[in-house]
Amino acid sequence: MIRFEDVSVTYDGAAEPTIRGVDFEVPEGELVLLVGPSGVGKSTLLGAVSGLVPHFTGGTLRGRVTVAGRDTRTHKPRELADVVGTVGQDPLSHFVTDTVEDELAYGMESLGLAPDVMRRRVEETLDLLGLADLRDRPIATLSGGQQQRVAIGSVLTPHPSVLVLDEPTSALDPAAAEEVLAVLQRLVHDLGTTVLMAEHRLERVVQYADQVALLPAPGAPPILGAPAEVMAVSPVYPPVVALGRLAAWTPLPLTVRDARRRAATLRERLEKRDVNALQGRGELRDQPRRTRSRQPSTPPEPLGATTHRWFRRKRTNATPASPHTAEIQALTVTRGDIQALHHIDLTVSPGETIALMGRNGAGKSTLLSALVGLVRPSSGSVRVGDATPHRTPPPDLVRRVGLVPQEPRDLLYADTVAAECTAADADAGAAPGTCRALVSELLPGITDDTHPRDLSEGQRLTLALAVVLTARPPLLLLDEPTRGLDYAAKSRLVTLLRELAAEGHAIVLATHDVELAAELAHRVILLAEGEVMADGPTADVVVSSPSFAPQVTKILAPQQWLTVAQVREALS
Repeated sequence: MIRFEDVSVTYDGAAEPTIRGVDFEVPEGELVLLVGPSGVGKSTLLGAVSGLVPHFTGGTLRGRVTVAGRDTRTHKPRELADVVGTVGQDPLSHFVTDTVEDELAYGMESLGLAPDVMRRRVEETLDLLGLADLRDRPIATLSGGQQQRVAIGSVLTPHPSVLVLDEPTSALDPAAAEEVLAVLQRLVHDLGTTVLMAEHRLERVVQYADQVALLPAPGAPPILGAPAEVMAVSPVYPPVVALGRLAAWTPLPLTVRDARRRAATLRERLEKRDVNALQGRGELRDQPRRTRSRQPSTPPEPLGATTHRWFRRKRTNATPASPHTAEIQALTVTRGDIQALHHIDLTVSPGETIALMGRNGAGKSTLLSALVGLVRPSSGSVRVGDATPHRTPPPDLVRRVGLVPQEPRDLLYADTVAAECTAADADAGAAPGTCRALVSELLPGITDDTHPRDLSEGQRLTLALAVVLTARPPLLLLDEPTRGLDYAAKSRLVTLLRELAAEGHAIVLATHDVELAAELAHRVILLAEGEVMADGPTADVVVSSPSFAPQVTKILAPQQWLTVAQVREALS
């Protein structure tokens, strides 16, 4: 169905091809998962299937890409629209209409389908993706995950024979992600749809793949094979594979179920260990929360000397005078007819890392927006240090609290990385070069003249984080911070956030990434329909949750292990 024949793509001004020597075939009716570290060209390869590369992006494509017999060099994206449906990393860039139902129908209208066919397919898609209750909602009022489902639904309604998906579950909660992946599996198995998908959260998707195509490094040819075989050599792999490698299981398990069947011996070895003693190295119950952090078996790669000295130098600004970095009392937020938050009570202490979790639309982003003053409480109060966020002028507020939003582009408006950093230094009243030093540490190799739009999704998020950190706010808020990040980039982010917490910064992150919460958070708060359902230490909350438990917990239950690093340390 999709055929790559010695394909290379070189963008204008680039010294080397982004992808080179790509030569493989995606058979009809199979789901092929494209994996690899950030920046190896996964999005470029996907764009070549839909014709966006090079017709829209520019650059030079050598070789040949055919989809259902159509050569993408001679067929522009509009001439492939009836056979290829594409969803990129940013769902907002796909939307043409204002409401959910209109968006689902738009693609079919463009193809001239009959009204009765359109009506039936819209209803089917609303049910498949759990969007029926949102059919009349303006897209602008939806959460990021809800928008992602609408974007996927908009390309499903025309019934394309090929689906190209770039990070389709990145903004979805675990339950919604499973629903979307179940739909994709049904399309593949029952309707013969061909799916080519790139995804960093391999713990969610690898078990659904018929084949895995690994791009191991920039410009390197792909390795295609069975999922277990490719995962054995891949530089990126999910926790279930990491545990399998640690335990020397052959073949490697790809699902929690397969791993549990092999884990009896491992559980026996671990049962002899005192789990509480292990966790006590970083999470003693009788210590203050700010010292509770799980440490990997080997120390994380340290931050550079410049950044580390900067943390130390600014430490006096990290902790406010009040006993709590932030305090919320009886907070209620109503937006139109929707009560986004209801009677929330919350305190955030210096050095504490809190993970906000829950279904899409549960109120996580609204809570972060209240803390940063973007929404006004309908009732109740919000305090950050000695300030009321929605009443504090932005130049003062930026030194108290900083938010990295789901869409980093909301913070990035300059034409170059250097200009972004100069503006960040000025806004924060920081010494010139402060932001650029952070960027150099977090994004090595990114030049001053790089345009933010030319960065990958993960790189843009990291740049936005550096912009926010320039002001050294005591309270740092992150909304879906691992969206678009591979495992190596996530590890660097975890290292940075741990260092910030150790310096006294309070961190609140809204996330669907259960593995991140297990690795980083001292405390987890579960939200549902704007109310707090659970609030407690990470292990106490996630171990008892079938949706929000990490893979290692599910495999080794009833023992309360959260990460592969904990298991490795115990075995050593």
